[in-house]
Amino acid sequence: MIQDPLSSLAESLVGSEIVKLGNAINERKAKGEKIYNYTIGDFNPEFFPIPQAYQDAIIAAYKAHRTNYPPADGILELRQAVGDLFRRHQNIDYKNDEILISSGGRPIIYALFRTLIDPGDKVIYTVPSWNNNHYTHICGGTHCVVPVYPEDQFMPKASQIEAQLSGARLICLCSPQNPTGTTLDKNELLNLCNSIVAENKKRAPHEKKLYLMYDQMYWTLTYGEIEAFSPVQLCPEMKAYTIFVDGVSKAFAATGVRVGWTMGPAPIVAKMKALLSHVGAWAPMAEQHATAQFLQNNDAVEQYLKDFKHHIEDRLYFIFNHFIALQKKGYPIEVITPQAAIYLTVKLDFVGYTFKGKTLQKQEDVSEFLLNEAHLALVPFSCFGADSNAPWYRISVGTCSFDDLKEMFESLEQALAQLQKN
Repeated sequence: MIQDPLSSLAESLVGSEIVKLGNAINERKAKGEKIYNYTIGDFNPEFFPIPQAYQDAIIAAYKAHRTNYPPADGILELRQAVGDLFRRHQNIDYKNDEILISSGGRPIIYALFRTLIDPGDKVIYTVPSWNNNHYTHICGGTHCVVPVYPEDQFMPKASQIEAQLSGARLICLCSPQNPTGTTLDKNELLNLCNSIVAENKKRAPHEKKLYLMYDQMYWTLTYGEIEAFSPVQLCPEMKAYTIFVDGVSKAFAATGVRVGWTMGPAPIVAKMKALLSHVGAWAPMAEQHATAQFLQNNDAVEQYLKDFKHHIEDRLYFIFNHFIALQKKGYPIEVITPQAAIYLTVKLDFVGYTFKGKTLQKQEDVSEFLLNEAHLALVPFSCFGADSNAPWYRISVGTCSFDDLKEMFESLEQALAQLQKN
């Protein structure tokens, strides 16, 4: 059968590499294979259930028949609760018409790109980073890729982005970052904010302004002395140019609850609302009422985060310490100290090694070796826009138990012991 040509967008669109990888692994697991799957940025509810008070509020909302359409911008109680949350924690003030609720963060990102980006508009983003390349492609934007490096914990220097500001329409930043689990330095963020403000002051009234999309979905999940800062918190003038991406998905292990929000300039938020009203990407009514109730229970929020972060951090450091142990045994492994989020970044530099007489010639061969011989599934940084031979990987800890981690490292070391260095 001859395939009828589809739209140019559909023909050129690439689906989520991580979802594709996860599906392939699930197919293998369904056939009975034992795979330690640390690819998806999700949580196993057996280890990480949503807060009990939150669950109770969701059930109560359904029992109260909160099942009709919500307002296109979200119920007023939830927008007020979001505003209160950030007044308490970041000392920034957003009015109700500057807040928009959606079914998670992805519709917010899509609506923001569609609201700001015309074909040809310049979009600045770092590599590795999550899906900015795809959203830029969807809108026909011009990609301005800023590579970031392990010596900087894969976070950009302000000077790297400042060099690209001329003619740019949107900068995309995520901190704490997916995929690296690292955070943007406070001074680097402040310097960048000052440069964005200065750039916009230089532009003529008829020129398009430069905006910052700031994805802070993981801002509550920092460890040790690490802090996450927001642009508006550091530079109040940035309120006119910042659009936040945030929600409950990662802060409360609530990926399937589907409640996200943005805060930004009212005219932009209004257009994003109008766009999403045609998509129908609102969060369910019951979950909105429950989220509003839960966010206002500050004691419950703080207690949950304290316990939740402890369990995530323990897993991150367990993995970190075991990779350090392998490094000390002489394996070409590097690992970045945990800072934030639910991710760890590790370098597995085995290209050129031989397994059973066959040389691992490219990073894809290393990934296949890890999967087939160690039964370990990780996300290579090539899924985040990096070069296909980048030896770095993301490990997600939200679905793993300590028993599995112990088994995984035994399996990994047994597999690595079979490699021969040429």
